[in-house]
Amino acid sequence: MGYPQKVLQIADDIKTMKIRGAGRIARSAAEAMKHAAVEYNGNPYLGEFKEYMVNVAKLLISTRPTAVSLPNAVIYVLRSLKGRGSFEDARKAVISYAEEFIKNSEEAVKKISEMGAKRIKEGSIVLTHCHSTAAVEVIAKAYREGRVLKVYNTETRPFLQGRITFAHLRKYGVPVVQIPDSAVRYIMDEVDYVVVGADTVTSNGAVVNKIGTSQVALAARESRVRVYVAAESYKFSPLTLIGELVKIEFRDPEEVVPHEWLERHPGVKVLNPVFDVTPPEYIDAIITEYGVLPPQAAILILVDKLGWTLDSIKYSDNILGNLEKIIE
Repeated sequence: MGYPQKVLQIADDIKTMKIRGAGRIARSAAEAMKHAAVEYNGNPYLGEFKEYMVNVAKLLISTRPTAVSLPNAVIYVLRSLKGRGSFEDARKAVISYAEEFIKNSEEAVKKISEMGAKRIKEGSIVLTHCHSTAAVEVIAKAYREGRVLKVYNTETRPFLQGRITFAHLRKYGVPVVQIPDSAVRYIMDEVDYVVVGADTVTSNGAVVNKIGTSQVALAARESRVRVYVAAESYKFSPLTLIGELVKIEFRDPEEVVPHEWLERHPGVKVLNPVFDVTPPEYIDAIITEYGVLPPQAAILILVDKLGWTLDSIKYSDNILGNLEKIIE
């Protein structure tokens, strides 16, 4: 059977980056899972419904390969099917888990903003890169408490997500100056703190985030500026516990240079990596809804708070090929 139009629209919006930011991607994926369950019109048989939901999960997970929040959200909802005895029970469980995930995600951002704001001293200048709801909320909360005087934010090429951050900060009344990515080192001596988000946090505390984040962190380290990462727990990658490397997404070269330019210069190769990896030694703290942690303590989130063990991720090395086993 086909998928509801709302589900297809969300999947396409995630793939084409109309829906951006790891948190928003995760909440949208959970919303799509909910819509799929609500609008299911196939046979009311448990086995058929489970197969349908697994296929919806595969569709959503396949849209973006790097942001771990996407499969974490989908798997969180999908696991609601485990042990269900009837079709109606299973459908209600999917809807309930999806709503719970969205609610918990929104509450996590609020907790992160409160804890993160306390880490910023009064009268500070902050730099942020790309767009992260959690990072924006930390900065906005700190501004309301008189801790932030001004924010520098990068345009974040080539997709210019920094302009979204600029608009959100201005909505909160935060004084913000937008700069080209290449100006980061120039202004770093003015900066007191760097606050960024994360698309993925690995078990050793390395942070995978929008391309350019590692350069920002490197410039901050050189200038002895503290770097804070605001990240909800569902951005922590269980696969890295078993040594799986985070796959870096590459996108269309035409996001970097116009199609006409490529046609005039045949044979020119353009590389468009979406993310890079910031090593844990360049990060002062990761701010989660569970508390403020040194990056080396990231594994505690995965094991103590999220309950991931080597046994629980034995099928996760090939998520798309083993989703059925997750709900057995």
